[in-house]
Amino acid sequence: MTTPPIETLLTIEQAAAMLAVNERMIRRLIETRRIAFVKVGRHVRFRERDVTAAIHAWTIEPRKRTLAKVR
Repeated sequence: MTTPPIETLLTIEQAAAMLAVNERMIRRLIETRRIAFVKVGRHVRFRERDVTAAIHAWTIEPRKRTLAKVR
């Protein structure tokens, strides 16, 4: 039986740096449960793939420009 590879867990500071926001914003995301996190005892950690998934989920694609109809 093989064990799955262990993922690196990020701290709040590292997640904030990855998202280019301050730590307070990360704490708000935790409080409102808008980002997946792991509790290790009383510490909060993030899987890198969850932070990356959050970035993709929050990405807003630009609208395609349409030509105005002429009457």
